[in-house]
Amino acid sequence: MNRRTHLARPPAGRSPLRAVAVPSEHGGWGLTSEPVLLGLLVAPSVAGAALGAAAFVAFVARTPLKIVLVDRRRHRRLPRTGLATRVLAVELTAIAVLVALAATRAGDGWWLPLLAAAPLVIVELAFDMRSRSRRLLPELCGAVGMAAVSCAVARAGGAGWTVALGLWVVLAARSVASIPYTRAQVQRLHSHRPSVGLVDLAQAAALLALAAAYGAGVVPGAALVAVAVVVVIQAVWLRLRPPPVAVLGITQLIFGLAIVLATAASAT
Repeated sequence: MNRRTHLARPPAGRSPLRAVAVPSEHGGWGLTSEPVLLGLLVAPSVAGAALGAAAFVAFVARTPLKIVLVDRRRHRRLPRTGLATRVLAVELTAIAVLVALAATRAGDGWWLPLLAAAPLVIVELAFDMRSRSRRLLPELCGAVGMAAVSCAVARAGGAGWTVALGLWVVLAARSVASIPYTRAQVQRLHSHRPSVGLVDLAQAAALLALAAAYGAGVVPGAALVAVAVVVVIQAVWLRLRPPPVAVLGITQLIFGLAIVLATAASAT
């Protein structure tokens, strides 16, 4: 079955609604949970909770949106297109309601991080529309863009700009370090030979950027240490036998939670 046929027809045994409404990117749940959890731990608020809920709905809405964009670009309308459009309309309405609720309870400037992250989201959607969302660039753009939610949630809860921006920097660095590593491990499981040097370069760049932010007083030291530990573990593990996909996913959830807790505990 080629890629086009796969996009047009749900897998056997999967309901049409599930095919257009449920994300297939399992790692995306963690990358969405981390900024929401971190923002709420640092500055809990009703407005922040509403923004966090909107972020989850936005992550889910990407699935029907991708289907609508792909079908429109290919000038076709399939049964799934109409279903995806209806699901998307419901989810966009839910996002609008949640954001409106946040706006009535949040302080000033909470929306600025989301505006700043919009170009990254647009890049990701542009790749989605061309059925190239599995490439490294859109995955990085999507993860770094979603990390901005931590900043918005913290601002909505009254955190200062330095603290809020620091949360975004930490999670952005975590994504830049972990996404190339995860992709490389999956490739190794499929008997491919990824560029270990490229993965090392990405992890080093993330760590150096985080160290610079720490030097500028934007990022707490505990966050830098947590990310550094994760980078070292990943660098070593990349040179050992690759773990099964399930183990890889669980370890990434553990790494992400450790970074979130260390950052939240030391953020002031």
